[in-house]
Amino acid sequence: MNYSRFLTATSAARRPSAVRVLTEILNRGPKSLISLAPGSPNPNTFPFKTASITIEDGKTIQFGEEMMKRALQYSQSAGIPELLSWLTQFQVRLHNPPTVQYPPSRGQMDVCVTCGSQEGLSKVFEMLINPGDNILLSEPAYSGTLQALHPLSCNIISVSSDENGIIPKSLQEKLSQWKPEDSQNPMKKTPKFLYTVPNGNNPTGVSLTSDRKQEIYKLARQYDFLIIEDDPYYFLQFNKSWAPSFLSMDVDGRVIRADSFSKVLSSGLRIGFLTGPKPLIERVILHAQVSTMHPSTFTQLLISQLLCQWGEEGFLAHAERVADFYRRQRDAALAAAERWLSGLAEWYVPTAAMFLWIKVKGISDTKKLIEEKAIKKQVLMVPGNVFYVDSSAPSAYFRASFSLASPEQMSVAFQRLAQLIKESL
Repeated sequence: MNYSRFLTATSAARRPSAVRVLTEILNRGPKSLISLAPGSPNPNTFPFKTASITIEDGKTIQFGEEMMKRALQYSQSAGIPELLSWLTQFQVRLHNPPTVQYPPSRGQMDVCVTCGSQEGLSKVFEMLINPGDNILLSEPAYSGTLQALHPLSCNIISVSSDENGIIPKSLQEKLSQWKPEDSQNPMKKTPKFLYTVPNGNNPTGVSLTSDRKQEIYKLARQYDFLIIEDDPYYFLQFNKSWAPSFLSMDVDGRVIRADSFSKVLSSGLRIGFLTGPKPLIERVILHAQVSTMHPSTFTQLLISQLLCQWGEEGFLAHAERVADFYRRQRDAALAAAERWLSGLAEWYVPTAAMFLWIKVKGISDTKKLIEEKAIKKQVLMVPGNVFYVDSSAPSAYFRASFSLASPEQMSVAFQRLAQLIKESL
């Protein structure tokens, strides 16, 4: 892989921060090391001394005085060593990427911790996108991603999807305006990457099948583009047999995978992680050195101690319990929709995540219905137009989340909505 052709001038120009390098030497160095270099505050001045956190099985995670001093201090930009080690082994177990054995120059797998997956993705976009670049994106798409992409002045090429995710034929049609060899000519501006949420796509809740992933990866090799696999709902899949990830089939080192603990451990702790080719992960880390500096040391230590206490099996068992909860929530949402919206709307059965993507029959644009009328009836949902590249275009869809509401609340909400739809027809 020639990674240099994917990098923006800004990203290529990044160099290690001298102060950050010294901080990392200090964190890795022996206790006998005398530091007069970094401008780290003295932890003896911090007012927080100890902490004890109780987890769901009644056990506790203890932060004694020495651990607390470390938890409240600067740490490595890539993540604290014990969490990085755990995550690396976990990714190898879950996905077993072919790139694990590759040399760094060929795209060896690397991992870094981020302040939630969204922060990591924003750094990836900045690393890859120059104004005028072409990128591929399955539509509808998460509105936060669209908001991150629009200011970068790239040309977003929408790829159609259905109940099984991205339609490979649609992707092939979008790519047919180029020849595979055009990727070697910068003037041709072949797409740099495909962005996709492969499991429980937000807002549709659908997941890519294994066969489609293989077709898409084949096209990525043929036209030499990267795949950004944004997978925050990986652990919230409702069907027992999980399709292999793009990372697991990445023989070239062209997949950047974003994972998140937000949906299974805590959204407020803001811890995610990127996995991908070492030359690209290193660029993200260099960006972090001069922006966020590093994810919270305290939350990294908290999660690291929890994961070490649980082990991989314990974490997966917890994730399964979380998925079971959302499966029950999904079934309640589907029952409510079936009761009140049958004949008025149609929807997919979500295979993961926490959303119903609902199309209203006979109404070409739900914006006024959802943003004005539904709110007056004390029902809050998201109109479908915000999940499209052209958010000004009308959309007959809306997104309903089943993560927080009780089954009774969902039933009342859809009853109110049904009445509004009938009044609008």
